[in-house]
Amino acid sequence: MRRPALSRSAVLSRPGPLPAPARSSARSRASAAVAGRVLSTPLPPLGRLRAAVAVLFALDGFVFGSWAARVPDVSVATGAGHTALGVALLCLSLGALACMQLTGALCARLGPGLVSAVSGVALSLAAVLPGLTSSVPALCAALLVFGAGTGAVNVAANSLGVQVEARAGRPLLSGLHAAFSGGGLFGALAGGLASAAVGVAPHLIVVSLIGLAVLAWAAPVLVGADRDPARSHPGTRSAGRGADRRPTAALVVLGAIAGATAYGEGALTDWGALHLRENLAAAPVLAAAGYAGFSLAMAAARLAGGQLVILLGERRLLVGGSLLAAAGALTAVTTSSLPIALGGYAVVGLGLANVFPLAIARAGALGGPSGVALATTVGYTGLLGGPPVIGFLAEHAGLPVALATVALLAVVAAVLVLGLDGSRVRVPSLPRTGPAWAVPVASGLRPVAVRVRGGAGAYVRDLELLAVS
Repeated sequence: MRRPALSRSAVLSRPGPLPAPARSSARSRASAAVAGRVLSTPLPPLGRLRAAVAVLFALDGFVFGSWAARVPDVSVATGAGHTALGVALLCLSLGALACMQLTGALCARLGPGLVSAVSGVALSLAAVLPGLTSSVPALCAALLVFGAGTGAVNVAANSLGVQVEARAGRPLLSGLHAAFSGGGLFGALAGGLASAAVGVAPHLIVVSLIGLAVLAWAAPVLVGADRDPARSHPGTRSAGRGADRRPTAALVVLGAIAGATAYGEGALTDWGALHLRENLAAAPVLAAAGYAGFSLAMAAARLAGGQLVILLGERRLLVGGSLLAAAGALTAVTTSSLPIALGGYAVVGLGLANVFPLAIARAGALGGPSGVALATTVGYTGLLGGPPVIGFLAEHAGLPVALATVALLAVVAAVLVLGLDGSRVRVPSLPRTGPAWAVPVASGLRPVAVRVRGGAGAYVRDLELLAVS
């Protein structure tokens, strides 16, 4: 006997699981409601958000500078010789490299604000670990974790910086990197003073507590950046889909540009003072002044980075900065005058200052957080591979010849910038209004980006109007 057909109202009123289409519709309505509640919460003011991101960059530099100042003390405490210490420092770099790609994926999925806050807390806690070790194996394990925290903060902070830059519609990432440089200088200075008064563990515990206290203010603001409606909400699709079809070749080239300049930064950090002492008979204080001058010049140039982009255009700034760094490096390693060598170090800092942040900013415009992660990973290999390569060359050809490779890699970075195809940048046409100087730059001076979308596209359009050809 056939059962009577049920009416639509009877089906919908029956208890039990809903039919598949109804379940799907219910899920969609629930997701839309959640998305609406998230996006209805106002974003933090741009000035407050920018300050919080700058604080995160400065904290990253402060923690790393504090650790770097205590490396000799940690080496003595663990009984690590030069070779063993080199292996331990390699673990730090490997931990950073291993975490970068994962951090990029988490930023794309969860939002760079949340990942930045969590990574900052993790870095602050991990900073204590090297001071608690008493053997080389324990130091290697501690630096592996500390390196992972450093790599996570680098990718997350740069991803969030790119997002803030797109929201502001003007270049900001160089200024944020200036905060990192300033934090590193302050951390190194504080660490040097602390080394004469307290042990490594108490010092790094204080550094950790300072980091956690700073993040108690900054974390809510950072997480608030993920409320930006321009970002893709889980389960939705928006203009932020660039990372799904990222131009990998262009990202690798941008990473190589960043890596070629990071090579120079790492070389002068680790070997610059030794060159001044061994080859120019500099006193320890003057040898340390070489790195200080390099860092101060880099911080100053990064503070002016936004204005330099507007005045010169990205392509000119990238090529010109790379060539300026090459000239400074050659001057520093070929002169027999200590003042001239110190000036050469400062010129290297001025030249390299904006190349890395601009390359990473363009990677973020192309591929989102995943693009930042890929370019940062490629770029970090320059910082990782530079000191060992220079050590090998110094042993066989002398330290001045080894440091001359900084100039060579800077020239390579300039060539790579010139090889990027700016003509494929797709920018909507704009009305030719405004003052006479505000004209679109020629295609050769367009930002080094391909298929820019979403908020980054608005940033590129603004640069076309502001940059002077």
